[in-house]
Amino acid sequence: MRAPKRPIYMITTWLKRQPPKVKAFLAVVAGMAAIVLLRAIVHDHDNLFVAAESVHAVVLAILVHPSTSHNFLNRVSWGFCVYLESVSVLPQLRVMQNTKIVEPFTAHYVFALGVARFLSCAHWVLQVLDTRGHLLVALGYGLWPSMVLIAEVVQTFILADFCYYYVKSVFGGQLVLRLPSGVV
Repeated sequence: MRAPKRPIYMITTWLKRQPPKVKAFLAVVAGMAAIVLLRAIVHDHDNLFVAAESVHAVVLAILVHPSTSHNFLNRVSWGFCVYLESVSVLPQLRVMQNTKIVEPFTAHYVFALGVARFLSCAHWVLQVLDTRGHLLVALGYGLWPSMVLIAEVVQTFILADFCYYYVKSVFGGQLVLRLPSGVV
């Protein structure tokens, strides 16, 4: 007599057999359910934003991760780091938006971070162009190489908006940066 299969094994084998569109739909539904659950559990809604970012990064890392020969947990952790890094500056920008006034040292730091992210993104794009796409093959196959580039571009665009207001403020001669209400 065969031993019954574990439920988690049955679920994972069922998920592996599904087409990518069904997997994406299930990921979105799971993410929305996790946010609803977090809203019910977390009473401090300032931390809800950070928790929601983390949940989205975990779900995305489980669905799209590197295709290397490493352990599954290592590959998912690598994907989680890439995805979480792309939106990691959002809580800081949200706090700055809520206060409407940004101190000079904080503004200089976030501007320097934005310039560094722009240069990093430019490096990735130039490497892909320079190698005629061979770098994407070296990163693996599937969605992972393009998701790494998309994560870099997302973080660059998130910081580009702040950098615009920073440069506008500096050229306007203001020491203290004032953000409009719709930046983040």
